[in-house]
Parts: sequence; C-alpha cells; structure tokens
Amino acid sequence: MKFSLIICTYMRPLSVLQLLQSVQEQKLYPDEILIIDGSTNRETEIILNENRFQNLHYFAVPPEYRGLTKQRNYGIERIGTEMEVVCFLDDDTVLEQDYFEEIIKTFEEHQGVSSVGGVAINENSWTLAEPNKKYDSRHYFQWEGFVYKEGQRNVVRNYLGLQSNLAPGRMPDYSHGKTCGFPLNGKTYEVDLLIGMSFAFRKKVFDSIRFSPYFEGYGLYEDADFSIRALQFGKNVINTKAQLSHFHHPSGRPNQYKYGKMVVRNGWYVWRVKNPKPSLNAKIKWHSITILLTLIRFSNTFTTNNKKGAFTEALGRTMGWWSLWIDKPKIR
Repeated sequence: MKFSLIICTYMRPLSVLQLLQSVQEQKLYPDEILIIDGSTNRETEIILNENRFQNLHYFAVPPEYRGLTKQRNYGIERIGTEMEVVCFLDDDTVLEQDYFEEIIKTFEEHQGVSSVGGVAINENSWTLAEPNKKYDSRHYFQWEGFVYKEGQRNVVRNYLGLQSNLAPGRMPDYSHGKTCGFPLNGKTYEVDLLIGMSFAFRKKVFDSIRFSPYFEGYGLYEDADFSIRALQFGKNVINTKAQLSHFHHPSGRPNQYKYGKMVVRNGWYVWRVKNPKPSLNAKIKWHSITILLTLIRFSNTFTTNNKKGAFTEALGRTMGWWSLWIDKPKIR
C-alpha cells in the first residue's frame, strides 16, 4: 500500500531531524513525507536542506495556516493522488524500526479497519502480573495478564465509584475513560480514541472529513474528536507492535491557565461529539469527575514542585467549567 507521512511542526528543528533519522531506518519507507512547518524562522528549513531525506517535501505555511489543526488540513490537501494511507506523527517522536511495517500490515490484514494507532514505549507503565500476588483493584488495574499502577486521580475515582468499567481506549457515556494505554503484548485492540502523536487513516476518510476548525490554535483533543468522527468509516485500532518513543518537547505549548481551560471546554466538546444527548446520570458523572480532577490539581499546589503550574492549571479548569454554564461550545 502506498502511504504518506505528514509531520506538522513548529520551532523544533532538532526534534524533526531526530524523527526523520528514525524514519530513514524503517523497514518500510513512506512513499512521500510532507513537512508542514509553521515556524516563524527558517531553522527547520535550513536543517532539512543540510540533511536530505528521500521523498521529502517541505512546506513553510503562511501565518494564517499556523496551528496543528490548520497545518494537518493543509498537509491533507497536498497528499499524492496515489496514496492509500495517511500517517501522522508528532514532531517530538522517534520510531522503532518496524513501526510503518506494523501500521501498514494492520490495514492490509483487516479490511474493516479505517484507522490505526501506535504506542509510546517510553511512557508505558504496564508490568506482568505476579501469579500469586493479590492486587488491590482501587490502586491497580489488572488486564490481559498485566497490571498497571493507578495514578492519584484514578485511585480517587476508584474509591468514589467514578472509574470507567470499559477497556482502555474506550469512551464511556460520561466520556472520562481509562488513560493507562495498553500493555506491550503484541496484540491489536479495537478502540474509540487514537492519540495524535501516532495515528494513520485510510485515504478514503479524508475524502469526506477534515480536522475540525473548532480546535484551531493549540488544538487539545483534536485527535479525539477526529477519531470519533472517523468511526463512521470503519474500526479504530491500536497495534501494540507499532512502537515509538514520545518526548513531549516543551516548546509551542500554551500556558497552564489556557491549558486547564481547554482541558474542560474541549473535553466537553469531544464528549458531546460522541454522546450528543447524554442521560442525566452521564451528565452528573461528567461534571463530578471534572470537578474532582480540578480539586486534585488544586491539591497538587501543595504536593508538587511546580506549585504555580498546578495552581494556574486548576484555576483554568475552574474557569473553563463555569464558562460552560454561560457559553457552551458549538458542535461543528
């Protein structure tokens, strides 16, 4: 299958170079690579001129096309007509050698699949469950012979009965699902949500839909929104053999207040895309969990080193929640 790789970037020339070097080592190489650069300087362009990569096409976007959502749509418009699959990677990722081989194999072997995501191995916290050990289900999540130690927010949700009873990657009626990812067991799992650092779609998906203009700017949760809308074309799956590392480069991210506000407002938007008419019980659970997570972030002001960041994010979450009662996002 012919496939295209789109990398949207902003002011991260060294990260892009590191990613492309890992692409160069792939067992299966992209038929085209589109670099969609929103940088305000020429450093990324210069470093790519100094380091040549096969099938690479560089685009410096005009100011009006900056931002992840706009840049992704800009790249989609420039995909070659013969491409059958379109892959997206965050610019601060590095691939294992068989990443693309596994992605394309999934499409070839499962005709009902329209979208495939990979897993970040450097963020994976699953371990094999010890056969004779009893794990407290409020502090550990056991699944598929593996175990995952829950973080503070999920422990509290477990005690309060607010945890999702669905598998990872699945979105309950009240939206807040499990955020533990998947064990590295070589299996492929059907999901609702894919993560934008690493996902790929059949070209036919883009013949009908684009990334939503609601998320223009930083675009938090635009990947979740698109994943949900892509379900109309087939299944979304995670292939745990499609592996990479994600390094979360700090540049280009919003301040903590704006981030906190987006967590709530964009989270509400994605919830309503998946569940436009939630039940009263689902509404109560969504708001309860949102308030709980905000209170936990406020408590982090006293328990973490980045006290200012925790407080300003919690303040943003608070303002985001109150704003929903005055001006709810319009679903597009």
